[in-house]
Amino acid sequence: MITLKRTTSTNTDFIALVKELDAYLKIVDGEDHSFYNQYNGIESLENVVIAYRGNVAVGCGAFQSYNNNTVEIKRMYSNPNYRNQGIATKVLKELENWAKEINYQNCILETGKRQVEAVAFYQKCSYQIIPNYGQYAQMENSVCFEKVLR
Repeated sequence: MITLKRTTSTNTDFIALVKELDAYLKIVDGEDHSFYNQYNGIESLENVVIAYRGNVAVGCGAFQSYNNNTVEIKRMYSNPNYRNQGIATKVLKELENWAKEINYQNCILETGKRQVEAVAFYQKCSYQIIPNYGQYAQMENSVCFEKVLR
């Protein structure tokens, strides 16, 4: 059974999962990794969700405020040994519900085109491709998404 925990980026399980994510992204992003990595700090994330199977942390995600109406989904990850079990979907839904509870109307996010599974996942979860925003505007490897929550 999967349980979800709302927490912050100081949670040691979240920190460990993000280390796994960063190791994976270093390989996938290749020469673009240093650019993306500068925007992936977790020091001040107040809205983190961790998925547990029993006592084992198996997935995570977070969001931060982008503007008054929108949150940016960050640091989504599922341990490869626990993929295809609906964990990422549960984490993302919990993040969306949390954002709605505190009166946000939209979620945006960026992922890499090389992360084919992630692109398919967000499309499956009703996210729509939008023009690349902010620091990702000129990045050819980036694909940005948005979902209206209300």
